[in-house]
Amino acid sequence: MATPTHTSDDASPTVTLIDNQSQKRIELAILPSNEGPDVIDVRNLYRDMNYFTYDPGFTSTASCDSAITFIDGEKGILLHRGYSIEELASRSDFLEVAYLLIQGELPSKKQRQKFDAEIQLHTMVDEQLISFYNGFRRDAHPMAIMVGVVGALSAFYHDSLDIKDLAQCHLASMRLISKMPTIAAMAYKYTMGQPFVYPDNELTYSENFLRMMFSVPAQEYVPNPVLSRALDRIFILHADHEQNASTSTVRLAGSSQANPFACIAAGIASLWGPAHGGANEAVLNMLNEIGHKDNIHEFIARAKDKNDPFRLMGFGHRVYKNHDPRAQVLRESAHEVLTELGSTEQPLFELAMELERIALEDDYFIEKKLFPNVDFYSGIILKAMGFPTSMFTVLFAVARTAGWVSQWNEMINEPVHKIGRPRQRYIGYGLREYVPTEKR
Repeated sequence: MATPTHTSDDASPTVTLIDNQSQKRIELAILPSNEGPDVIDVRNLYRDMNYFTYDPGFTSTASCDSAITFIDGEKGILLHRGYSIEELASRSDFLEVAYLLIQGELPSKKQRQKFDAEIQLHTMVDEQLISFYNGFRRDAHPMAIMVGVVGALSAFYHDSLDIKDLAQCHLASMRLISKMPTIAAMAYKYTMGQPFVYPDNELTYSENFLRMMFSVPAQEYVPNPVLSRALDRIFILHADHEQNASTSTVRLAGSSQANPFACIAAGIASLWGPAHGGANEAVLNMLNEIGHKDNIHEFIARAKDKNDPFRLMGFGHRVYKNHDPRAQVLRESAHEVLTELGSTEQPLFELAMELERIALEDDYFIEKKLFPNVDFYSGIILKAMGFPTSMFTVLFAVARTAGWVSQWNEMINEPVHKIGRPRQRYIGYGLREYVPTEKR
């Protein structure tokens, strides 16, 4: 059993863990958090009590200290370095948010100019990478290409691999953020059989990405400010999300002192999983399955039926037990984009809004706190803008690179480096004697 214990005023609070079998006891320090739950320090539990903690999925385990992102899932709060995601999405832009995540503070005008110049300096990729793309099949999934190409950057940029050199770490960080849109757009162009489009540093980060994606040599591309702003918001909303699966993967890979390009490639591979980065595509598939507003009540009933495999995609979240603060921002962006384009996706958006209204008036969804999340609207926006569903997770990776880089830098700058080494509860055979083949 664990019992809260408070020692004298000048000492840290502890909990006492008592083994009812051996009557051994251990005092475990309670480490305070600036926001959110405090944590119990169990680092000496195995040494002193010969026990591991058991936490599949690490849902109750803090694996690190971090000052980057705070989430309160019960209240629907998401903060980056103390700034609310709603305010950042409405008043900032993606590169400023990237600077904030990495450096810890919003940039001054001079700092922002220097940061933008660094990003622009590294937007191109080594020309030999074109040969690397040619090694993939044309029908390769863009995420497969992303994993390979980003990992291969370590074979091209030897001057930014030493994680003990802060200047090299910074250079690698800038290269990753600046080159990721170029690499992503090239993956799309390759699968389409179209020529690669080189970056244009006169454009903003989002404008440049849209141009590299959708322009062709036969005609001039004119950026649409409504679409550029909507994409920039999507990038902001996906920039970082605390210790999720892909971020934890980046940190775990980095704990072995792997180079930064390999770590980010590992994060991309983790993000590729449909349980992590593919939810907005699943929302589109669900809306297409529902088909019409008249069918919503039927599908709502199916979602509540435990014996029916149908689920409402885009509702609820592993972390948020209340409204996802990012969803409302994208709801507004969806209105703006579809109004601007007069899109054929307008009926799909109207279906989504009606589904949201009906679900949120249903006691079942209210009781279980199944509110729309960020994926509910992002797929509609991206589809209306012309992105194929195979690129949805790629865009997620472009945005999340800012968070991965920030988390990686925070980890390597910790005073003590420990390689990640989760434990297990072994449930297999004990020692067995080998039996020769002829006696089996």
